[in-house]
Amino acid sequence: MTTRRDVLQATPAALASLLFVGCNLIPASQARAQAKRRRDVVVNGKHVRTVDVHAHCAVPEALALMNLKLGGPQLRPDLDVKAELSTRLTSMDEQGIDVEALSINPNWYKVTDRDLAKQIITIQNEKLAEACAAHPDRFVAFATVALQFPDLAAEQLEEGIKKYGLRGANIGGSVAGDEISDPRFHPFWAKAEELGATIFIHPQGDTAPVQLGHRFKGNGYLSNVIGNPLETTIALSHLIFEGTLDKFPRLKIIAAHAGGFLPSYIGRWDFGCPTRPDLCPGGTHGPIKKAPSEYLKQLYYDTIVFRPEGVHHLVAEVGASQLVIGTDYPYPWTKTAVELILETPAISDEDKIAILGGTAAKLLDIKT
Repeated sequence: MTTRRDVLQATPAALASLLFVGCNLIPASQARAQAKRRRDVVVNGKHVRTVDVHAHCAVPEALALMNLKLGGPQLRPDLDVKAELSTRLTSMDEQGIDVEALSINPNWYKVTDRDLAKQIITIQNEKLAEACAAHPDRFVAFATVALQFPDLAAEQLEEGIKKYGLRGANIGGSVAGDEISDPRFHPFWAKAEELGATIFIHPQGDTAPVQLGHRFKGNGYLSNVIGNPLETTIALSHLIFEGTLDKFPRLKIIAAHAGGFLPSYIGRWDFGCPTRPDLCPGGTHGPIKKAPSEYLKQLYYDTIVFRPEGVHHLVAEVGASQLVIGTDYPYPWTKTAVELILETPAISDEDKIAILGGTAAKLLDIKT
């Protein structure tokens, strides 16, 4: 078992197995050259430290334990460590991203062997910690947890934060067909609230409702552009309507892809139960304590909406205080994450600074 001291003294060879991070140590001269090339993001003459909460990576050894390989070679090339490090840091520097919060998309929820699940999570969290220790000024990370075993996931979350210095956890929007609002997951949510841990919810890509899956076929990459936001929309809706956010009101949750369609259609959510009270027993809004729209302020959202109009709408619906930026690295479609905020009209400079990095720094305990 790797100790915290081992993590902090990680060697380049030890880091060689973390792809899309590849944070082996580099010569000081190269680091200085990279720093010179880094874009300086400025708002009203003031330097802004930017934090990207939505950046993917993978650990090949963990994938191998599940007989999986890195997918999408055009997006996730199996590069050697030095090349991957250079590519990632160059991309961050060009975009003006100072700090990335690394996350691994959960593809281990179908693992039914508890010991194997523990092994997968240990490998991943150790590698994430090693990578961040090698470049503490550029990377933090969300822990991985075996949420199919809620009690184990709670233990792994605590270990990830206290032993490895990780900043919360990344989870999917469902777990092998079960909603994350199911009471069996309450031990995990209770631990997250107790620790003040930030939980990043990201769709897994293969969990779209079965009855809709066949309708994503054809042109348009619909499995992603509709399926991923839909997965998040459903997950958040259940967290609201099943009372999870009432039971654990101090949870800190970041929803990927701007919370899916929820912020745009929240008015419809508000009118659902009053219109069909027979389907929502327990009160005006069913069993929950307040209108669905009021829970939006308990959540945080990345700004992957691609257009200033979308950001402006998010601000109107959930408030600028709930927004953080994400690039969805290594996907190339959000290279303008910083520009998107800078170019959105009717947002104050103070709010832009918070969205670009201030809010995320607080959520992830990133020190100055």
